[in-house]
Amino acid sequence: MVVSARVEASQIGADILKKGGNAFDAMAATGLALAVAYPFAGNLGGGGFMVYRQSNGDIGSLDFREKAPLSASKNMYLDEQGNVIPDKSTLGSLAIGVPGSVAGMFEVHKKFGKLPMKDILEPVIALAKKGVVVTKNQAERFNYYQSKFRLVNKDSLLFYKVWKEQDTIKYPALAKTLERILKNGEDEFYKGETGKILVKFIQDNGGLITEEDLAKYKAKWRTPITFNYDDLKIISMPPPSSGGICLAQIMKMIEPYDLHEYGHNSLKSIQVITEAERRAYADRSYYLGDPDFVSIPGKALISDAYLKGRMADFSFDKATLSSDVTHGNVEVVESNETTHYSIIDQFGNAVSVTTTLNGAYGSKLYCSELGFFLNNEMDDFSSKPGVPNMFGLIGAEANSIQPEKRMLSSMTPTIIEKNGSLFMSVGTPGGSTIITSVLQTILNVHEYNMTMQEAVDAPRFHHQWLPDEIEMEPHSFDENLIHQLQDKGYNINEKNSPVIGKVDGIMVLSDKTLEGGADHRGDDTAVGF
Repeated sequence: MVVSARVEASQIGADILKKGGNAFDAMAATGLALAVAYPFAGNLGGGGFMVYRQSNGDIGSLDFREKAPLSASKNMYLDEQGNVIPDKSTLGSLAIGVPGSVAGMFEVHKKFGKLPMKDILEPVIALAKKGVVVTKNQAERFNYYQSKFRLVNKDSLLFYKVWKEQDTIKYPALAKTLERILKNGEDEFYKGETGKILVKFIQDNGGLITEEDLAKYKAKWRTPITFNYDDLKIISMPPPSSGGICLAQIMKMIEPYDLHEYGHNSLKSIQVITEAERRAYADRSYYLGDPDFVSIPGKALISDAYLKGRMADFSFDKATLSSDVTHGNVEVVESNETTHYSIIDQFGNAVSVTTTLNGAYGSKLYCSELGFFLNNEMDDFSSKPGVPNMFGLIGAEANSIQPEKRMLSSMTPTIIEKNGSLFMSVGTPGGSTIITSVLQTILNVHEYNMTMQEAVDAPRFHHQWLPDEIEMEPHSFDENLIHQLQDKGYNINEKNSPVIGKVDGIMVLSDKTLEGGADHRGDDTAVGF
């Protein structure tokens, strides 16, 4: 089964499995198909993370997160007074990190793939040529973001018209780029004609990325964060994603409490989860960054003794104030416009992949000659310690800008074992809400006995330390419950809560069949056989 943001991508991934390919072949195909069908977040010009579990129980993770260019500098987004210059890290060429997605797909395929790259790329190229049917959601997004595209791009783009549901959009330039990559491999993107066109385009638009930046880029295998919760073993992404450590902190802080007894989205459950989230996000903003550049006290942050101490001042009587919680000191922001896909193959291998351009359509800069958008991932660094990013996340020195450093992320691709066997593959987009959406989906299955689809569809809430409020999905929670929370001193925000994640997950049922959960909040689709 493959679950992703678009039926076309899920179908291409499932077809690869039917051909005898494995989850890793399907990962590359689905990821590249999302670049065609879902340019909002699917990409060649971005990056991401993958966690895997092979059928024999071996686990690992791949970091294909973007990097800062060699000429990037700590204060590159500040004016002479030391203030952050609006939009400089989010719009246009200076926002672009060195892309990692193509390297990631090839790295996975090289290590674990069964089918030739031709089998993986040909259906994606065919999709780009034939075109994709525009959904209602996609038409709204294309039309909404056109003014931003016009701000940044000098040339006319193929997106410049009023889009309607059921229109078809074709990507001939992207098809040609993919054909060159098929012919020349990963080097085509990083050292070949495509790379040269890309660098010239970025520099003509005032950006920093050079041919040397591209040539030096490598995806990196890392050791996942693993921890236990009841009879579950959770396998998640390590830094430079904050996902695994934050998820471990929150789950270990709530484990001593009987959530099952309290009930789903009950007053007590929301209190316990919110207070654990508040403390984990405070630590996140202070301690976490790229482990190749900063020393992260990972073991200490998820140790039982430390986390017990973090929750020592929690009381059901009243809310803790975020101003009273320092890092066991930090606030963080990042974009909601990511995409996730989960795959389990017929051999029992599982992958969980989250990939992004950061903001919607990334930097909004579109290379018409190559047919794809470029990321605005540089905004995920702390442009200035203590000043929030576009997601309101605050960062510290650990996540300051340095050449070749990877920016901190909240992406949380996760795989779960139960009693030693594969149980779930799950993840979501949603910027700073990613961690809490993955958390609630796992709890919905484990504590509240929901099906995968019920777990994904249930109403969600989120707290990230700063701002000091519980974001709640609008019109989804009982008024009495909200008043009870307010009486205990919680600030509730139902107004500005964006959709909190679009979770895609797969659960292995007791009879070894698979159940997909595709989030109703998007055009997400599960395709299995």
